[in-house]
Amino acid sequence: MSFEHASVTKGIMMACALTSITAGVFDVKHYLHLQLVPHLSRHHQYWRLLTHHLAFSNSSDLLLAELLLYGVGVNTERQFGSVKFASFTIVSGLASTLLEFMALLLLHRVGVNHIPGGPSAIVFSMLYQWYRLVPTAYHFKIFGMPLSNKAFTYVLALQLALGHIPGSLVSSCVGLLVGCIYRSELINIKTWRVSPTVINLSSRFLLPLIGSTRPPRRFNRARPEQVDTTTELGDEEVITTAPASAQRNGRPSSDVAEGSSVVREWVNELTGRTEEASDTLTSMFPDTSRDVIVATLQQR
Repeated sequence: MSFEHASVTKGIMMACALTSITAGVFDVKHYLHLQLVPHLSRHHQYWRLLTHHLAFSNSSDLLLAELLLYGVGVNTERQFGSVKFASFTIVSGLASTLLEFMALLLLHRVGVNHIPGGPSAIVFSMLYQWYRLVPTAYHFKIFGMPLSNKAFTYVLALQLALGHIPGSLVSSCVGLLVGCIYRSELINIKTWRVSPTVINLSSRFLLPLIGSTRPPRRFNRARPEQVDTTTELGDEEVITTAPASAQRNGRPSSDVAEGSSVVREWVNELTGRTEEASDTLTSMFPDTSRDVIVATLQQR
């Protein structure tokens, strides 16, 4: 799987990695988490509501989030389209910020006073969209328990949700709630889109920084190009498809072709299937003569 038609997801993954590593190098991670007491209630550091989405608190959370973004974000963006997916990400970030602040106000008396850094709520909001949009590919059983291919993604999400209990669990639940609200018709936020000006500026300045999102080139040619033996090759080695035994004996290619026709008739009489196999190989390799294909079948 590549980042084809998933430039926004690739940009989010690069930004999370860059900000998390930079925060660790300059030792500023203590500014990038959300805490009600004393940061919000006493020191009024409300800028933490937005900055706590920028970087993860440790490398383990970063690794889990990157794996989830690659497995979940790419498929979701391909279903939504890049413009709608970017709009969904912005809406999820704002909505999760508001709900996390409300969760801290309501649950701080029962011990929920801290939410770790990182866009975990946005990742879980994407996870909910992926759960609803992407179908299951296959099912299997482990010790009699029925599972699907999505189970591996859910295991990664569970590790991220239980990494810093209770704050990480609250953040994951908020993300799932935001994803559910976005997909439902409770609030009409699905129709909002990023303005064309922002899209044009992003395509002009940010997309070149992200790099290519095209899939790797796959060659459909099964054999190398034919070498024209009539031209002067100099010291280059001539590659031929004649059987190795014929080359060792020094027989010319015309003798090999004549012997191949006799062998073909003999094999057809014995098996009755060489003709069918040679027809199949001839359709697969139209540039190769039929006599060479039959000689190869006899040799194998």
